[in-house]
Amino acid sequence: MISAMPRKLPPFLHREFTRHKKPVWYFRRGKGRRVRIPGEFGSVEFNAAYDAVLNGARPARAPPAQGTYSAGLKAYYASQTWAALRPATQRMKRHVLNGVEAALGKSRLRDWKRGDIAAGRDKRAATPAAAEMFVKSMRSFFAWALEAGLVSSNPTDGVKVIASSTGGFAPWTDDDVAAYRARWALGTRQRVAFEVLRETGLRRGDAVRIGMPNVRERVIRLATEKTGERVAIPVSDVLAAAIEAGPVGEMTFIASTAGKPMTKESFGTIFREWCDAAGVSKSAHGIRKAAATADAMDGYSDAELDAKFGWTGRKMAAHYTRTVNRERLSIAAAARVKSRT
Repeated sequence: MISAMPRKLPPFLHREFTRHKKPVWYFRRGKGRRVRIPGEFGSVEFNAAYDAVLNGARPARAPPAQGTYSAGLKAYYASQTWAALRPATQRMKRHVLNGVEAALGKSRLRDWKRGDIAAGRDKRAATPAAAEMFVKSMRSFFAWALEAGLVSSNPTDGVKVIASSTGGFAPWTDDDVAAYRARWALGTRQRVAFEVLRETGLRRGDAVRIGMPNVRERVIRLATEKTGERVAIPVSDVLAAAIEAGPVGEMTFIASTAGKPMTKESFGTIFREWCDAAGVSKSAHGIRKAAATADAMDGYSDAELDAKFGWTGRKMAAHYTRTVNRERLSIAAAARVKSRT
């Protein structure tokens, strides 16, 4: 039986309330680390956890109940299916799956319905990319759960991914490039970062990883973070000039003020600030799209685009070559009409 809450709380114990008015308990000694105490106040689980923290140990976390989302997710993370995913894919899916667990970890897997997945997708309607990642992550998880016998059907079946009508990240224009270069001259970190992105066409996560160790005979070689595909990109004269002017890090071209490698997240944040300072409201991915468009205009084939940008299956490459070819056909048709007049 759970005891009533005493007038005076045990030492270092603090109570807070969630937005749903549910009490939660934390242990904090002075200005030390705050530790969440699980369970209901006065329960066996609560008292054991409090005693453990009071004696300097971390509270033992009770295993999730069998059949719940949390239990299934724990087994999924320990599965061969999960281990086979690339680290970048794991990172993106874990973010989604853990977020669902925080809200619905105690729900029973067999109670999930198609409408629950559709509701989760629609909840993220304001950010189509997040909605798409939610559906894809849940689809992979429940496909494994079905194979593992944890559910009798996959609730994601029939749930559509709604494509964004915005066209995604806007590609940089020639005016954007000129504005950025005018603001950030050669010899600045900002200029090095831009030329690495523009001249290689690499994703942000790969751009922050490359440096002189990746260059041999003036060719950058690496396995891409997202797909694992190996790419080989010649170092252009423009990029070579930016690298020579520096500053660059010892291991990576894009580096912090201390010359250390940067995470793609921290680089993305600061690069946005550099773009804003140049009056350019675009993203790093927009540079990649502009590079792919320029290469398609220069006559790169689908296979050549796949090789440079680390794509597979020709789908992305075909998108760029098809767009460019349609533009060329349209211009050629207009020229023929004009010549007849």
